[in-house]
Amino acid sequence: MRYGLIAGNGRFPLLALEGARRLGHDVTVVAIQEEAAPEVGTVAPRCHWISLGQLSKLIEILKAEGITEVIMAGQVKHTKIFSSIVPDWRLVKLLASLPSRNTDGLIGGVVRILEDEGIHLRDSTFLLKPLLATAGAMTRRKPGKEENIDIDYGRRVANALAGFDVGQSVAICERACVALEAMEGTDAMLRRAAGLVNGRRLSLVKVARRREHLLFDVPTVGSSTIPVMRETGTTVLAVEAGRTLMLDKEQMLEAADEASIAIVGVE
Repeated sequence: MRYGLIAGNGRFPLLALEGARRLGHDVTVVAIQEEAAPEVGTVAPRCHWISLGQLSKLIEILKAEGITEVIMAGQVKHTKIFSSIVPDWRLVKLLASLPSRNTDGLIGGVVRILEDEGIHLRDSTFLLKPLLATAGAMTRRKPGKEENIDIDYGRRVANALAGFDVGQSVAICERACVALEAMEGTDAMLRRAAGLVNGRRLSLVKVARRREHLLFDVPTVGSSTIPVMRETGTTVLAVEAGRTLMLDKEQMLEAADEASIAIVGVE
């Protein structure tokens, strides 16, 4: 089967390409030059580079390649909305029509335009099902009693936050919400939270948006999160089982075990 892959930042696009190769799928990559790693262009069978603002060019490439099914892999930072990118006429029209410029509004609008052009989005995780978080403790250490209390509380807060499509993560300390994630990302949120709790233990809770599909904005965690958790005194990470991608999963769990950090999938 032939697919298009829209590549944002991080390891997600590279792992998706590996998954496609294992499954025997033919993939053409359209890489966002402000976000995607240069390595994407070296491992993809075919790779086109476009600027974030070039929505019309994206459609032209996909049609020229005869692609009708596309996967979105990798994050595009919200802060790019406020950068110096120059949107083309199609993106300008889309932005003007949006009541809010959050993830659902922006990417959902792009999805509708693609659908109108006969280009359909596939589940972002379908090439990487083995990397989805599983239910229960995935590390040697399980969360303790107080950590589980923080996780339960954090899930209620994070789910409410996700309903506003602002961020996916919260930092909890002793049944109090210390920080909410917005555009700055999880690592910056944890460092901000650590500066507020005077060395006390933090719990990190990440949830998916309460939508049925996983077409875009799939929560991801990776091994790079573990050093930041150690630095900030974050002892547990709770993610949604079956709805969170764990990039470099084996390395992440090994690093967590070495740091005595608990990682748990909740349902």
